[in-house]
Amino acid sequence: MSERASVSLQFDPGEPTCELECLPYGTSHSDGGVCLLVRMGPHRILLDCGLPDVSALVMGLEKSAIPGSSPSPADLVLVSHAHQDHTQGLLELHNLFPLLPIYSSEVTSKLLTLNWDTEPPIKQHFCQALPLRSPIELRDSLVVELFPAGHLPGAVAILLTYNTPQRSYKLLYTGDFFLSNSRLVEGLRLEELRGLNLDVLIIEGTYGTSRHPHRRNQENQLAERINRAIADGYSVLMPTNGLGLGQELLMLLRSHHHFTGRDLDILVDGTVAIGCDIYLELLAHLPPSVQNFARHQPLFWDERVRPRVRRVEPQQRHAIGRSACIVLTDSIIDIHEYCQPDTGPWLILIPEKSGIELPSSFSTTTHTETYLLAQHSDGPGTTQLIHNLRPQHVVFVHGSPVYLADLTSLDELQNRYHVHSPKTGVLVELPIGETFLQPAAPETNYEGELTELGTVVTITLPDAIAADPRWRQFADTGLIEARWQGEELVLRGLTPRELLSQTSDRFLWQDVDCCGTCRHQRGQRCWNPASPLYNFRVTLEGYCPAFEDLIPNSES
Repeated sequence: MSERASVSLQFDPGEPTCELECLPYGTSHSDGGVCLLVRMGPHRILLDCGLPDVSALVMGLEKSAIPGSSPSPADLVLVSHAHQDHTQGLLELHNLFPLLPIYSSEVTSKLLTLNWDTEPPIKQHFCQALPLRSPIELRDSLVVELFPAGHLPGAVAILLTYNTPQRSYKLLYTGDFFLSNSRLVEGLRLEELRGLNLDVLIIEGTYGTSRHPHRRNQENQLAERINRAIADGYSVLMPTNGLGLGQELLMLLRSHHHFTGRDLDILVDGTVAIGCDIYLELLAHLPPSVQNFARHQPLFWDERVRPRVRRVEPQQRHAIGRSACIVLTDSIIDIHEYCQPDTGPWLILIPEKSGIELPSSFSTTTHTETYLLAQHSDGPGTTQLIHNLRPQHVVFVHGSPVYLADLTSLDELQNRYHVHSPKTGVLVELPIGETFLQPAAPETNYEGELTELGTVVTITLPDAIAADPRWRQFADTGLIEARWQGEELVLRGLTPRELLSQTSDRFLWQDVDCCGTCRHQRGQRCWNPASPLYNFRVTLEGYCPAFEDLIPNSES
C-alpha cells in the first residue's frame, strides 16, 4: 500500500506522483470526526469536516497553496450528511475562510443548523444546496454528483469525476450509508451505482464484519422489550442523538402494533424534539409512505390519538415517571433529572455502539440495557456494495481500528482490490492501473423475512431468486433440508433421487409406478400436460396412465 506519513498534514506541493491521493485529517477512529482531503489532479476537495478543532486544516497553508491563489485548505468542501461527527467543524471553517464554497444536498443544508446553538441562530446559506442525481461541473474538469445514501434524510454518496484528455478518474465517497429502508429514509439503491467504473471507493466501516438481523426483526425485538417493561410498570428512558435515530424511534413507537391505540404517553425532550420540528419542514423530501401517514394524522405531535406524543419542558422532567411512560431525549441531558427517588422504576435503553456514557450510580429501581437498531450497513452490506462497484482501491474510514482491521483482512477483499485503512495524517497514494483486471461480478444476495406462527416457520424470499437458472434444480421436488453451519442456517433443495432413498414410510415405493416415482411430479403437483392430473396436487401413492419413471434406465 502506498501510504506515507505527512507531518504537516498537507499535500506535497512538488510534482505529484499520481493523480489521486487522500489525506485524512480525521477518520472517526476515536472522538474526532471524519474529515478527508482528496486530491484529483489539481483539485483539492475536502470531504466532510467533523473535526472539533480545525487548526490542523490551517497549518502550512502557505506551503500547500496553489501559486497565485489565496491560501485555503481546499478548493471546495462537500458534506455527506448533517450528523455532528461529519459537520461540527464546518462553522469554524466557514468563519475562517468565508469564500471557501461548501456544498451539500438541500435537506442537509437545512438540517445543519441543529449542530450549533448560537445567538442569533446560524443562517443556512453558508452551505450551498446541490440537486440529487445531477452531474454538476463545480470546477474546470471536476464534476460532482450526489446519490441518496440512506442513513439520514439528506445523506448522500458523493461521486467525483476528474476528466483529463487521457481518461476520466472516478472516486465515490459513501459518507454514512444504509442499504435497508428505515421508517423515515429509503436505503441506498445499488442499481443507481452499478456500472460507474470506479477507480476509488472511500467507504465507512462502522460495524466491521458484524452481521445484523433483518431491520424489521430489530424493530420487533426492541418494541417487544419496551412492551414488557411497560407491562411490568417501568417507565422507559431512551437517550439518543437528536437527529436521525430519535425520530426513527418515535415513528416506530407510533406505528408498531404493540403501542397503537394504547393509553400511553410518549414524551420527547431536547434536540430530539427540535429535530422533529425540522423533519416536519422537510416532509416533501421524506418517503411517500411517510407523507401518506402525515395526510391522515400528525407525523409526530399528537395528543388526541393514542399513544399520545408531546414535548417535555425542562421544568417537567423531575415529575415524569410516576406512571409508566416512554421518554425520548438527547444524550447530553443529565439522566438524573428524570430518575428521581419518587419516580420510576426506570429502564434505560442505550443504542449499541453509540458512545453514550451514563453516570455510574443509579437507584436500585433503575436498570440499563442496550438495543440494536442499526443506522449503518453491517459487514455483509458493506462488502455487497464494494463488490457491486468493483473499484481498484477501497479506503475504509469511520470505524474503530479493530473493526476496520477485520474488514481489510477479509480474503474476499484482499484478493480483489487494493485495500487501505489509513490513520490520521497518513497520506494514501492511489495509483490507477490502466490494465486493472476487474473482479468477477459478485453473487446476488436476496433479503427476505422470517415469520414464526405456531409450529410453522416461514421464510419468504423475493421472487427474483427464481430467475436464477439454479432455482429449478433447487426447487425441483418442493422439499428442502435445513441445517446449522456455525451461526448460519443453510438451506438445500432435496433431489428426486434423495427422496427415493428415504427410509421413512412415506418413501417406500421405489419399485412401484406411482406419482412418488413419476418424473413429472414436483412439489406434490403434477406437471405433465398429457396427464389428467396436470397442475393438480397429487398424493405420492397416486397413479395415472401418463406415468413416466423418474429414472428411466433403472432396473425394476
